[in-house]
Amino acid sequence: MRLTEDVYLVGGSPSVGFGLSGEIDSHVYCIDGGSELALVDCGMAAGTSLEEILANIRDDGLDPGKLGSLFITHYHTDHAGGAAAFRRRLGLKVGISHEGAEALRTADEYWTGLGLAKRAGFYPQDYVYEPCPVDRELHDGDTIPIGEVALTMYETPGHCNGHGCYLLQGRRKRYLFTGDCVFFGGEILLQNIPDCNIQRYAASVAKLAELEYDAFLPGHMALSLRDGTRHVRAAHAAFEKLLPPKQLL
Repeated sequence: MRLTEDVYLVGGSPSVGFGLSGEIDSHVYCIDGGSELALVDCGMAAGTSLEEILANIRDDGLDPGKLGSLFITHYHTDHAGGAAAFRRRLGLKVGISHEGAEALRTADEYWTGLGLAKRAGFYPQDYVYEPCPVDRELHDGDTIPIGEVALTMYETPGHCNGHGCYLLQGRRKRYLFTGDCVFFGGEILLQNIPDCNIQRYAASVAKLAELEYDAFLPGHMALSLRDGTRHVRAAHAAFEKLLPPKQLL
C-alpha cells in the first residue's frame, strides 16, 4: 500500500493494522530509495506472512530483489520474530540498536518477552522465535544511506531495552518510524515486562519531541502523513506533567 513516493506499508495485522499479513504482525514498512529498498520491522513470519509481505511489495510495483536491509525497532516477537527468515530468504543486512542486538541474536525468550506473552495467551504456544544474526549494531545518530534517501536511528528505550526509532530523510518529506514508543494521539504502551521503564520512556519521548518530520509511522494502528510531530509532542506534554500518557488499548 503506497503511502508516499518514499514509503509503502507492506505488512500488518488484521486486528491492530491494515490486514496486510499475519494475524499478530506489527506494521511492516518498505522504504523505496530508488536503487535500493529497505524494510522497517518484519513481523513474525508465521504461516504465509513472509510470502504475503513479498507479494504486497510486488503488487506495489516494487522489486523485492532490491531489498538490501532490514531495520528492527525492537526485539519483541510481533516486530522481529521473522527477522532470521527474512535475512536468510533475501540476504538482508539486519540492523538494530546495539542495546537490543543480543536479544535478537539469541532469541532469548525472557528478554524478547516471548515466554511471558505465550503464558498470557498472546502468541501461539508452538511459535518459535529463531535467533537472527545482527549485521549492524546501531548507536544513537547513526545514519545509513538507502539509495537516494537516508535513515537515522535514535535510541529510545522505555517500552523495552534497546528500542530504537528511525528518522527517514526522504526525497521531499521526513518520516519518523516509532515502533512501539509512541502511537497515534500520543498514546504509549507500558507492559508488565522486565525491561519496561517509565523514566527511560519519558526521556526517549523528550528526545523525539525535538525532532522535525512530516509523517508519523508507528508500529500498530493509525498513522499520520501530515503534521506528524503532534503525536509525539502530545505524549511529551503528558510526561512533563509527571503523568504517563494515555495507554494504547
